[in-house]
Amino acid sequence: MLTMNVSIRIQRALVRGPLLRTHFHTAHALLAARKVLHTFKLADIGEGITECEVLKWSVKERSSVQSFDALCEVQSDKASVEITSPFDGVVKHLLVQEGEIAKVGAGLCVIEVEEEEEDVPQANPDASVTPTPIAERTQDPVVSVEGSGTRRWERGEVEGDAEVSVRRTDNKHPLDPTNTGSMSFASSVLDHALATPSVRHFARQQGVDIAALTPGSGRDGRVEKKDVEAFVARGRFVPGVEAGTASQAVQAEDKDVVVELGRTRYGMWKAMAQSLEIPRFGYATSLDLTRYHGVLPLLNANIPAHYLPPSSTPVRLRASHMVNPSALHPAPGPPSIPEGATFSKLTYLPFLLKTLANAMMEWPLFRASITPASLASANYKPTLTVRPTADVTLALTTPTGLYTPMIGAAQTLSIHGLASRVAHLAYLGRQVPCGLTPREMPRRGGTISVSNVGAIGQGEHASPVLVPGGGVAIVAIGRARWVWDVSEGVWDATGGHGERRLKVDVSWSADHRVVEGAELAAFVETWRGWVENPERLIAEGV
Repeated sequence: MLTMNVSIRIQRALVRGPLLRTHFHTAHALLAARKVLHTFKLADIGEGITECEVLKWSVKERSSVQSFDALCEVQSDKASVEITSPFDGVVKHLLVQEGEIAKVGAGLCVIEVEEEEEDVPQANPDASVTPTPIAERTQDPVVSVEGSGTRRWERGEVEGDAEVSVRRTDNKHPLDPTNTGSMSFASSVLDHALATPSVRHFARQQGVDIAALTPGSGRDGRVEKKDVEAFVARGRFVPGVEAGTASQAVQAEDKDVVVELGRTRYGMWKAMAQSLEIPRFGYATSLDLTRYHGVLPLLNANIPAHYLPPSSTPVRLRASHMVNPSALHPAPGPPSIPEGATFSKLTYLPFLLKTLANAMMEWPLFRASITPASLASANYKPTLTVRPTADVTLALTTPTGLYTPMIGAAQTLSIHGLASRVAHLAYLGRQVPCGLTPREMPRRGGTISVSNVGAIGQGEHASPVLVPGGGVAIVAIGRARWVWDVSEGVWDATGGHGERRLKVDVSWSADHRVVEGAELAAFVETWRGWVENPERLIAEGV
């Protein structure tokens, strides 16, 4: 009898298990590690940036690295950026050495990563499943919820007898290709902004779309907590997103906000600081555009069809409906026009650029640029490099900052070609991020820069600043105005009255190290001879 009682107790002990248990059959994954080589490529770090110089490496070959550890520091033409690792592993090879140029999309280094393969065995179909009594479920399991760059834990809830997998979610780098976890709408939006996990969490609590705060006041446009607080104080919340714990906006006290310069604006800061090294000679005058005012309606009515946007209908003569011009032989097709290069109306700017290019061809000095020291001889003495073409730089303001694309060989383009080129550059500049590339902004730039300040506001005069590498002169074009001209040649001494004329003011700054004041004045008069006599353009085959 004693032996039987002992046997019964042993059997009960073997099947009893813990007080709180779930009688499900589970299959544990058998993890098999394997090593994989990943080539880490240089991502797009800014608007219009296609290449960067590697300043220094923070790691060496065969050194271990963790996610978010600094890999290297790269320098673009706008600013320097620190690149972090998306993997935990070992750096096998450095593909770009310090001082070399890395292209966007090209490999920076090779990292050996240890990955795990899951081999889940089949569950035993004969295993019995004993439902757990409701009274035994005294505590909910903990479920890992993957956030945006953070790790948070929430209480899970078991519905019915379903199995809940309790696991730890790793905090993966955004560039890690294995980071394919599903994210909520708010998380996917927040990932587009540069901010720390704590600021992201605070923004979610306040119901603020952190992407709407970029660029922030922190370094490289990083969104700080004070940016979110200021946003909430203004009562601006994300449509369709709950306000969280912030039931209403809190009126914040007025205070100063320190804002760091973005990459593009910081590049302008450095260029303008260097411009103080250039002694400038200023010159201002006005040009008469009255003759263009009378001819523009005719030119706008006869813009070639391939320059017109799809929404515009070209004007067709009555004879073209009756006779086919290509009946004998197909006419050559129109040239291909890039996206955003169409226009439906001519302005005065293409005429000013065309006449300026013609004047530059008469003056080799204004087709010259200062030879970089790297191309000069060992016994360096300043020299000028004269170009065979009229290369003109445009000062272009964009949503992301000031850019200076170039129109090369402007003297070879027609009025329509120049108008199309200006429209295309403006279209690329309006893109976010900026669509301008080194193809539109070559390193050496043009020899004369043009700033069309008259397109904004009612400004007539300006004092343009010439920066190093910006050529030998810059001109700011004001807004055209109708004025009563009583100057010599217009004044009627007999009748005692003048004439109403359309004029535009132009303000020049030239590098006084290489351009004399008399030379600049004479060059502007050469330009005037082209502008105020548009009939000369007919002989140029425009």
